[in-house]
Amino acid sequence: MSKRLQILAVLTLLSGFSAHALAENFLVTVADNTGTPVADAIVYAEPSTGTSIAKPTTVDIQQKDRKFIPLVSAVQVGTSINFPNNDTVRHHVYSFSPAKSFELKLYAGKPELPVVFDKAGTVVVGCNIHDQMVAYIKVVDTPYFVKTDASGKGKLNQLPAGKYTVKVWHYQQMASVSNAEQIIESNNKDGEAKIAIKLGFKVN
Repeated sequence: MSKRLQILAVLTLLSGFSAHALAENFLVTVADNTGTPVADAIVYAEPSTGTSIAKPTTVDIQQKDRKFIPLVSAVQVGTSINFPNNDTVRHHVYSFSPAKSFELKLYAGKPELPVVFDKAGTVVVGCNIHDQMVAYIKVVDTPYFVKTDASGKGKLNQLPAGKYTVKVWHYQQMASVSNAEQIIESNNKDGEAKIAIKLGFKVN
C-alpha cells in the first residue's frame, strides 16, 4: 500500500507507516513547509463503511476582548454551539457560510438558544459590528477528530477496527484547496502509530 500522502494541496507525508499494522491510537504531527509546527490544524478520520453516529453535545465559543475564543473549533455534525458575549459591548454574530448560515442580532450576555450545526463543512463566523472578529468552525461527520496544539501535535484516540480516510484541514489554506487524504486501517490493537504531515504552504 502506498505511503504517499495523496493531496491536491501539495501536502507531503514525512514519515510513512504500514496500513495493515496500525494501532487504534494515532499521534499526528503537523508542520508547515518551513518545518514549523502548526497549531489549530484539524485532523479527522472518516470511517470507510457504516454511518457515523452523531453524539449531540453543546459547546461554547465565547466573545471576550472583542475576539472569538477559541479562534478555531472542530465539532461533529449535530453539535449545538452557544456564543456567549462576555464583553461590555454588544455583538452581532453571523455567518453566510453554505455549511451554516445564521444570525444572532445585536445582544449582550448569552443568547436564548444555541445554534445547531447540522451539516459538514467549514463555517466562518464574524461580528457585524466589529470587523476584526472572526472564528473558524470545522464541522465533521465523524466522532474521531482533534485540533493540534501549539507544538503541532494531536491524537486520534480509540478508533475501532476498520478502514478510515484521515483528512487534515487548516483555516489558512485556500478555499480551492482540498484537504489531505490518507487511507488507514485500524486493527484495534494497543499501542500508538505516528504520522507526520508537512503542509505545502507557510502558516503565518
